[in-house]
Amino acid sequence: MIMTTAIAGVAPGRGGNLILQMLLCSFLWASAFLFLKIIGTNLSPLALTAVRGLMGGALLAAWIGLHHQRVLPRGREWKDWIVLGFLQGVVPNTLTAFALTQISAGLTSLSQAMTPLIVAVLAQAVFADERLTARRTVGLLTGFSGMILLIGPAAFGNAHASLPGIASMLAVAFSYALGTLYVRTVPSPTPIRLAYGQQLFSGLPTFAAVWAMSGLGAFAGVQDVILPLALLGVFGTALPIVLYMRILSVAGPTVGSMNGYFLPPWTILLGFVFLGEALSLREMSATAIVLAGVAIVSARAGSVERLLSAFARKLAARRPDGDVPQACG
Repeated sequence: MIMTTAIAGVAPGRGGNLILQMLLCSFLWASAFLFLKIIGTNLSPLALTAVRGLMGGALLAAWIGLHHQRVLPRGREWKDWIVLGFLQGVVPNTLTAFALTQISAGLTSLSQAMTPLIVAVLAQAVFADERLTARRTVGLLTGFSGMILLIGPAAFGNAHASLPGIASMLAVAFSYALGTLYVRTVPSPTPIRLAYGQQLFSGLPTFAAVWAMSGLGAFAGVQDVILPLALLGVFGTALPIVLYMRILSVAGPTVGSMNGYFLPPWTILLGFVFLGEALSLREMSATAIVLAGVAIVSARAGSVERLLSAFARKLAARRPDGDVPQACG
């Protein structure tokens, strides 16, 4: 049912493709957690952020060069790439690395899941066509409740709530939200160039900072994990960021940002398949709630009501004749 739901602001017939792109994008991003787990502590968080950004940027630069496009920014791209690199790369990656030393990974993920809610509130104040309607509000809260059910117990089970850690992750969510909204302001955005610029201006400043603080020796562990790093660069960084920029340009910030709600379900599923981690009924139920929330927010105005009306008519048709409720005048 989700695949055939009309998407708000998207031409008829393209809604299903958008949902598929969101699923693929979130799947690729979730795969990054597997590669990060394999890489382990061979690199510090900041060094890994630098390598990941530069590797993703290099792959996208190669693609752009093969298509005979300019690799260097031009005109407004300088500003766009610097802003996105800062808001979507340097700030969240640095603060997340700090937060993980203060709070649990579950609480970190739950805090970051605030991003779609922040986007929805800010978008209605900035863009006339991103009003926070009752339907969108219900969908956002439904998706977030699924996130709480999915990772809430792990987040609060045995973790201490460090105020600096939580504040850092709320800043991460806010930074991601601002970056998501900024993409909407870019005139005629080219997804692959925005993705390339973001990775480039995320990797370069972080690399310079690590070099200045620790020297090139901080990257000595790269040779021990070159294969997972390469997979991380291609499938966990370059491809999903291009897809995400495309999703934002097609669906807008409110719908596009809900792509993040898919990450924990995919992560749990990948952990079950490849790492032998347990998959519980709670996690499956929470995933269904998350998907329902995305469907509600993404549905074109009136489509949810029509689906509910059709369902009610089917139920009424199955009742005995004497029990069919009379239509109100």
